[in-house]
Amino acid sequence: MAERAYLSIGEVLSLLKDEFPDITISKIRFLESQGLLDPERTPSGYRKFYESDVERLRWILRQQREHFLPLKVIKGRLTGDEVEEAGGGVVAPPAPPVEVEGEAAPVPRPEPDVAPEPSAPPTAAPVRRARPSATAASPLSAGASGVNLTAQELADASGLPPERVAELEKYGFFTGRPVAGTVYYDEEALIVAGLAAGFLKFGIEARHLRAYKNAAEREAGLFEQVVTPLLKQRNPQARRQAVETLGELSEMGGRLRAAMVRQALKGLVGG
Repeated sequence: MAERAYLSIGEVLSLLKDEFPDITISKIRFLESQGLLDPERTPSGYRKFYESDVERLRWILRQQREHFLPLKVIKGRLTGDEVEEAGGGVVAPPAPPVEVEGEAAPVPRPEPDVAPEPSAPPTAAPVRRARPSATAASPLSAGASGVNLTAQELADASGLPPERVAELEKYGFFTGRPVAGTVYYDEEALIVAGLAAGFLKFGIEARHLRAYKNAAEREAGLFEQVVTPLLKQRNPQARRQAVETLGELSEMGGRLRAAMVRQALKGLVGG
């Protein structure tokens, strides 16, 4: 009898746990609820993860962990009609399982320590496509993704324990929006929580990150002084110019900040 061709959600969790210690069944289900995964189901409703589904999930988790990409950006890359590699080639969808006497051939289980980093997102599993925006997003916006997460969903998506999410809100890194008795968090909260999870791995807690928040508020105050005269004109052209100016100032501020940090650390590593 042929080996079962798919994995259960528990088997996927065990397979990826070494590479992604923070992964949970709740997080996998959350990514599915956001349209990033679409595993098949058995007649009784259990999820069936094939090799292409596992590789897709692995790629999503790497983008969150290594690049802190918002779910909107990850979903956008997954739902693109064509995905180009660095060399310009288009990544073809993985071939479907080969059927042998009515059953799919066994799917080799990928090993976390030897799986290559995909240069582009897997494209096998179908996902619900996001409607493209008719207008360009503000350079200061993380993207209007419509993400609305409860505190528990925010914890699951970012990999932070719920008490750490509450700590970030306590220190003012983001604020939830109450709707019908439930508090929801947006895309910016997800980005901040994901970054905080990365810092936490090095023992840097929310209280240590307040310096970033304070510096950002001072920087925003400086930029506000620059664009306030434009905003007082109260016409669309001046508003567009204000948005463009803020985007340019924000980008230059980020580059200057990075340069100052590199300069401060040069002596530490002998650079």
